[in-house]
Amino acid sequence: MIWTYSLLSVIAVSLVSLIGILTLSLNIDRLRKILILLVSLAVGAFLGDIFFHIIPESYELFPNTTTPSLLVIGGIFLFFIMEKFLRWRHCHIPTTQQHTHPIVTMNLVGDATHNFIDGVIIGASYMVSIPIGIASTIAVLLHEIPQEMGDFGILIHGGLSIRKALTFNLLSALTAVIGTVLILVVGPEISGLSYYLLPLIAGAFLYIAAADLIPELHENTCKVNVKQSFLQLVMISVGIGAMLLLTFVG
Repeated sequence: MIWTYSLLSVIAVSLVSLIGILTLSLNIDRLRKILILLVSLAVGAFLGDIFFHIIPESYELFPNTTTPSLLVIGGIFLFFIMEKFLRWRHCHIPTTQQHTHPIVTMNLVGDATHNFIDGVIIGASYMVSIPIGIASTIAVLLHEIPQEMGDFGILIHGGLSIRKALTFNLLSALTAVIGTVLILVVGPEISGLSYYLLPLIAGAFLYIAAADLIPELHENTCKVNVKQSFLQLVMISVGIGAMLLLTFVG
């Protein structure tokens, strides 16, 4: 029974990754107009997730604040090094080919790890009780909707086609299934791993939001009118607000 509930729940959460297609028209012109708003939404969702959920939970898991703080910094360093490597590789690739922005790879890696942790949380919750498992699944679903919308926009903005963005986003989301299966098979022994992964992901998402996404919002500032800037701020606020509301759901 626990396996059935857990797998059905994590598959439902993974399929949320396809929600991006519902927010976009296949018309390329219209798609480009709202990409920057989806990036703004991702900024808000990442920042809200970091400061309302991941970091507070990380501090509760450790007896001191030093360890999770160092892991957050470690996550920032890790993704800084990763981006340096990707940009170096990008500079040494012939310019006659088209290549995606490094943020695509970083976002997929960070999102896949985050989804893996979501899977661990869902499986562990059902191991406690089915009602707690259902409640955790609902919270994760509400958590994933704005995030996956933003992720889809980031992948398109980074140079992927709509089909590739949907495919890679879904594959990234399916790591949640791996997390659930592992926690159900291994049991409590795997829970210690999530303790260290959470603050690392906080650092990774903080780096992506601050070093990559926010600068994207400032590009071509002279061409952005007041209305567009206001809409960006609104979308950032929506992302943060969605994450804030989830603190009351839990």
